[in-house]
Amino acid sequence: MERALNSIRALLITTLICILLFSDDARSFYLPGVAPEDFEKGDALSVKVNKLTSIKTQLPYSYYSIPYCRPNTIIDSRENLGEVLRGDRIENSPYVFRMREPQLCNVLCQAELDPKTAKAFQEKIEDEYRVNMILDNLPLVVPIPRLEQEGPPIYQLGFHIGLKGQYAGSKEEKYFLHNHLNFVVKYHKDPQTYTSRIVGFEVTPFSVKHEYEGKWTGNTRLTTCDPHAQHIVTSSSSPQEVEDKQEVIFTYDVTFQESDVKWASRWDTYLLMADDQIHWFSIVNSLMIVLFLSGMVAMIMLRTLYRDISRYNELETHEEAQEETGWKLVHADVFRSPSNSDLLCVYVGTGVQFLGMVVVTMIFAVLGFLSPSNRGGLMTAMLLLWAFMGIFAGYAAARLYKLFKGTEWKRIAMNTAVLFPATAFALFFVLNALIWGEKSSGAVPFGTMFALVFLWFGISVPLVFLGSHIGFKKAAMEDPVKTNKIPRQIPEQAWYMNPIFSILIGGILPFGAVFIELFFILTSIWLNQFYYIFGFLLIVLVILVVTCAEITVVLCYFQLCSEDYLWWWRSYLTSGSSAMYLFLYAVFYFFTKLEITKPVSGALYFGYMLIASYAFFVVTGAIGFYACFWFTRLIYSSVKID
Repeated sequence: MERALNSIRALLITTLICILLFSDDARSFYLPGVAPEDFEKGDALSVKVNKLTSIKTQLPYSYYSIPYCRPNTIIDSRENLGEVLRGDRIENSPYVFRMREPQLCNVLCQAELDPKTAKAFQEKIEDEYRVNMILDNLPLVVPIPRLEQEGPPIYQLGFHIGLKGQYAGSKEEKYFLHNHLNFVVKYHKDPQTYTSRIVGFEVTPFSVKHEYEGKWTGNTRLTTCDPHAQHIVTSSSSPQEVEDKQEVIFTYDVTFQESDVKWASRWDTYLLMADDQIHWFSIVNSLMIVLFLSGMVAMIMLRTLYRDISRYNELETHEEAQEETGWKLVHADVFRSPSNSDLLCVYVGTGVQFLGMVVVTMIFAVLGFLSPSNRGGLMTAMLLLWAFMGIFAGYAAARLYKLFKGTEWKRIAMNTAVLFPATAFALFFVLNALIWGEKSSGAVPFGTMFALVFLWFGISVPLVFLGSHIGFKKAAMEDPVKTNKIPRQIPEQAWYMNPIFSILIGGILPFGAVFIELFFILTSIWLNQFYYIFGFLLIVLVILVVTCAEITVVLCYFQLCSEDYLWWWRSYLTSGSSAMYLFLYAVFYFFTKLEITKPVSGALYFGYMLIASYAFFVVTGAIGFYACFWFTRLIYSSVKID
């Protein structure tokens, strides 16, 4: 129950933050966890431990799920909604740091492995799990030197619990534990106040079979790590095996390095991307697609349509030439309500809700409010914005429903509020049950589930009904032309105008506009890396919107010229089919880039990618629908029709 209250409290605090960001005093407002903290020499530094992660299993575990050294009392930090959903479990640790006071060969604890604890360590080493720690809101990283080019090192988040290897001359593989940690804390010193700010937190792990004389006591001096004898750990020449009845002594060093990096720039090295050229190539590639489509749309709008409209209007004076052809021929059927019109209204409203969420999230991200220093902030913001955008979902669905002469707006509002979330939540619940079965910290606890349901039914559903009420009260939109009571027969279509073929073709270009950036997004999610190039992502989002709109307009025009007036659903599915290519790319990425072997981890990957593809479908589908909706109303309002 305490976690439920904490989750709701975090939800309300984040809502308040969003309100404050729009206020006039936003300039003087610091986001939690990102305000600088000054330290005097000798001040205690709080080292916290976070989840254990592995790119092989994608199942996080809490730090103390394996027998590491523990403090006297384990204190859980309050996680926000996004952190809990990410599987973060932030707790205190027994490590003792003091600002600018180096420590060598500090003994953390001594333990003797039994079959159960040895197996726990071996399983985590086998799955290549990493330990994550936090100091002053900075994650612990392992610097890896670049082999081919100069420049700053590449940072790996967290250090591996251990490794598998062989002794020289032996073929038998053994498990070795990283039981000695050499921490480096980088700080920037203020020359005026003489206080320091932490700007880096690095570690080099070693596996060392510690030795000592006599029996072990709390004050026993190690012979393998003794600063008085000038013997410190610099290699893993005599590694610590992980076997039953093995004695393990956990030790650590702490050194402090002054740095020229200022506190405001301390995340730059963490977020350094060496692939800017690839991102620019992605942008240029996408822009070429947009220019090509824009040329086609311009040709249709400025040449073909202008010529057609002029000819149709001139024909009014020549009764003998009244025979109509092309898209004008279906003017009496083009605005006929489609089959399953209620479902179309629901999907359009859902697409508007997600599009609004994505646009506002991107704006916040580009302005820097969703930096990695605010862990879980991105996911929390997306969930909150999705709930608040329910008012636009209800409005869009009700306006379209009234255009189709519908009367039961409450039913449409309920379907809009429930259809997508219920599908996603059902799949999420199944996946969460599988994670529970693995006893992973990634399993969402009851309190957070309650917070998600509160977000859904307490905020989103009422806003959807409010938006539907507002939209339905407004006068219905008038069609540019009248619709006949008897539908016109559609002539046989050429093979390339087959609905399935044209829909599948329509999804290729929108996917082509985003697939390079998609690689980096998947890498950040599934390979435990930072993604913070939201400027590129915003450009790609704009290109995606333009591409979806233009390809739908082009194919819609060709469809109407072929005297096929069933454009409502096809306009939604044309750009929405890009979601199918996104999922197929996710399958390709799984088999070529990931090393997942466990069935639960595979189900987790495909389940979440299915939800993401579904969301991409409703977003791109809504964009294509509204583009075609605007296009048809524009062209049919430009001709004189009796």
